[in-house]
Amino acid sequence: MVHSAYDLVELVKGCNAKIESLASYGSKILVGCSDGSLRIYAATSSLSTTAALATGDDGPPPYDSEIHREPYAQERAVSGFWKRAPVAMEVCRSRDLLLSLSEWIVFHRLPNLETVVAIAKTKGANVYSWDDRRGFLCVGKHKRVGIYRLDGGREFVEVKDFGVSDVVKSMAWCGENICLGIGKEYIILNSVTGASSKVFSSGRSAPLVVPLPSGELILGKDDVGVFVDQNGKLLQDGRICWSEPPSSIVFHKPYGLARLPRHVEIRSLRPPFPLVQTVVLRDVHLLQQSSNCVIAIVGSSIYGLLPVPLGAQIVQLTASGNFDEALSLCKLLPPEDSNLRAAKEASIHIRYGHYLFDSGCYEESMEQFFASQVDITYVLSLYPSIILPKDLTYAEPEKFAEPTDAYLSRVSSDVSDEVESSPSQSYEIDDKSAVDNKKMSYNALVALAKYLQRKRYGIIERATAEVTEEVVSDAVLDSFTTSEPYGSKSSNKKRGHPHISSVGREVATVLDTALLQTQLLTGQSLGALELLKGPNYCDFKICEDFLREKKDFTVLLELYKSNEMHREALKLLHQLAEDSNSAHDSTETQNFKPSMIIDYLKPLCRTNPMLVLEFSTLVLENCPTETIELFLSGNVPADLVNSYLKQHAPNLQSTYLELMLSMSENGTNTNLKSELVQIYLSEVIEWYKDLKQQLKWDEKIYSPTRKKLLAALDTIPTNSAENLLKRFPFDALFEERAILLGKINQHQLALSIYVNKLHSPELALAYCDRAYEFGLQQHSRSYANIFLTLLQIYLNPRMVANDFEQKAVNPLYSQNPGLPKLSTTKHKLGRTSKKIAAIEGAEDARISTSSTDSGRSDADGDEISEEGGPVMLNEALELLSQRWDKINGAQALKLLPRGTKLQNLRPFLEPLLRQSSESRRNFSVVKNLRYSENLQVKEELYRNRRTLVKIDADTTCALCHKRIGTSVFAVYPNGKTIVHFVCFRDSQNIMAVRGSGTRRPK
Repeated sequence: MVHSAYDLVELVKGCNAKIESLASYGSKILVGCSDGSLRIYAATSSLSTTAALATGDDGPPPYDSEIHREPYAQERAVSGFWKRAPVAMEVCRSRDLLLSLSEWIVFHRLPNLETVVAIAKTKGANVYSWDDRRGFLCVGKHKRVGIYRLDGGREFVEVKDFGVSDVVKSMAWCGENICLGIGKEYIILNSVTGASSKVFSSGRSAPLVVPLPSGELILGKDDVGVFVDQNGKLLQDGRICWSEPPSSIVFHKPYGLARLPRHVEIRSLRPPFPLVQTVVLRDVHLLQQSSNCVIAIVGSSIYGLLPVPLGAQIVQLTASGNFDEALSLCKLLPPEDSNLRAAKEASIHIRYGHYLFDSGCYEESMEQFFASQVDITYVLSLYPSIILPKDLTYAEPEKFAEPTDAYLSRVSSDVSDEVESSPSQSYEIDDKSAVDNKKMSYNALVALAKYLQRKRYGIIERATAEVTEEVVSDAVLDSFTTSEPYGSKSSNKKRGHPHISSVGREVATVLDTALLQTQLLTGQSLGALELLKGPNYCDFKICEDFLREKKDFTVLLELYKSNEMHREALKLLHQLAEDSNSAHDSTETQNFKPSMIIDYLKPLCRTNPMLVLEFSTLVLENCPTETIELFLSGNVPADLVNSYLKQHAPNLQSTYLELMLSMSENGTNTNLKSELVQIYLSEVIEWYKDLKQQLKWDEKIYSPTRKKLLAALDTIPTNSAENLLKRFPFDALFEERAILLGKINQHQLALSIYVNKLHSPELALAYCDRAYEFGLQQHSRSYANIFLTLLQIYLNPRMVANDFEQKAVNPLYSQNPGLPKLSTTKHKLGRTSKKIAAIEGAEDARISTSSTDSGRSDADGDEISEEGGPVMLNEALELLSQRWDKINGAQALKLLPRGTKLQNLRPFLEPLLRQSSESRRNFSVVKNLRYSENLQVKEELYRNRRTLVKIDADTTCALCHKRIGTSVFAVYPNGKTIVHFVCFRDSQNIMAVRGSGTRRPK
């Protein structure tokens, strides 16, 4: 990791006196000698043209002047400049001052060397630290530490003076604190409060405090330099280790130089602080930083450690494989060479990437390729098994040679650029077949996938921008063509829209195609699916062939879907589902189920309903519920679905209609309901004919289809019921007929079927309950006497049966929206009957008897005789006892035979009379409460109508505006306007005479 960072140049050879201290001012070197003299050395080439320090004619040298790479000669010597040999000296560039410590601390003005100030209180000081930014000076003298502030440019004012435990050997400012090396300890001293805190021991060596440009410190502990902040806390950057304990340390970005007994050691300031160079210089007396170099004093000679040009250092590091160091040096190149710097960095990243790739560090290699901004085709050329589109051009490695040779030849004088060769020459692979397996390892592909993912966002964004630009251009062209006259449209079409680059889309195609293959080769199927679900530019043919070869059908389906090739996707999915159900299913197809076809079809319901219908029939038998849910959730028109099934899959039509009715009963088309009933009826009639021919027909036999028919008949509309009745056989399917008769309000015929044909009072009672509840929901009184109709059938079955025989042939001729009139027998009523009639008469508001029947029988005056047939009295009494609260008691008593015993009517009369009496009492209570409420309202009304008028001395008339006083007054209805009675009377007269012109009080 060693390279030449500095060139050793002998600047001054053989000074006449021993050198004790040194400083640089521009391109000149100021030397303090042991005889107290100040010697000024300048480059030999500039001695004949400048004498600024001697005469001051040219003013101060420019701050950008640097130490030259040539021998220096003495320009001037000032004898007796100090009384004693200077201990230390430095130049304050911002103030053009020379600070030196000899007998005391003295400041001289540069370049004329006139004395500015000598701080007498610092006499006997052995160490100091100057804060040039704030103008503060800290001085260590015996066991005292003094702080001085430069005031006005020519005076120093003592600010603080602190006592310490021992003589200060080293010190440095760190913000408002001062770090002191006392004895074998480091102490942080606050310059304002004087508070001190111990940091740590310096070990066996003398304490060494070195400030960093960032404001932090390095504290020496034996052969280790420890980084601390301004408060003495350790930093996470670690520590820098030297080969021996250093006597002094100088920082010259980006390196740190340590003065060791046998050499000068140079290390990088980047962790882990590697060794860069060792300069053999024995017994170096002093190491001092200059503007552009480091100056070392060896005996009576002065050497300059001049940095090798950065370009040459970069060449050395790159050639030796130290790419990280080379990249760090690239960041130090001058800003004016930003383009060259970027090109150099890209070249180093590429070479570094090749080096890491060949070393098996694939992820780190991709990081370098990403940082180089190299074209992705260059990286993909390292992966020969990745198939890319053939009609695109790809970048070859030879195209990325070093672009900065000219720059290096310009800035490097000692190091030739010929050591750097192009990546294609350094990393050319002679035998590709021997390393293919290595490059295509799993780790290499994983690294490539991550690299492509990072590059994808910017490339896709660029491709999308191209598409958007093309769409906008086409839209503008179309609008322009539309606005032109007819004769000029042809010329506009010939011009077409301006050419729009497709480079972005081509690169996106390469990237997405490679990324898809890479993800599948590394087992990242989920990543491939996510890629295809979003906007992508995958090459369809390459990806399709690759996926079929790998038998990754899930991703292949998503590829079809992303390219809107839905028919191909559905065919493949159907084939995979069939293979999965077969006996010879494989691991590639065993996870595909018919339900996946439904999931695929859901998004297509709105855009391509015919395709949905075509492929949904393939799974309707296996997944009927899910398929119907697909039709319903996708809003596929039910009529369209029904027509398609009726033509292509009639055996599935009823299945679809059944599920549709059960899942969306409220929103289903009534025509489809009727069609389903027609299908049921056709099947039931066929079934009835078969059983009748076999003499096995029984009205109480229910097939599954007949049960469905009975359930469906309750939901059909009235017009459908009329059409269905014409298809029913006359001598069978009585329960279905009864339901349809109820739909057209032929309740007597329906109840007659239940009682006389089906002999099921339970069904008749349930029918009456449904009709009664429906009437309550519809707020209709036409169904109030439905139970009386059933009672009439029980008590006069023969007459109702004859009526049924007449109307059954054509039940529509006598259709009546209400209930038929109820017949009764003429007989005298007892006192109980009269009381019940009076009670029921008082509740006409609850049940009306005049809406649909007159309460009189068709055979009024005739008694029921034995010739009329058997009377179902028990069923009638049971009906009265169960539904007493829903039957008009008076009408029911009229229908009962004269010989009915009162004891048998007790279950009917007791609760009826109890309820009537309770209702009468409740109504009486309500009446009294309403009367009391009326009285309270009247009282409140009278109280609110009272008006209180207050007349005082200031009350005035609203008409004449004079005081009311004790005069007679009148008050207007609003209760606030008060006038004299005389004024009111006059206003009324004026109103009568003039009409609307009357003045009205305000």
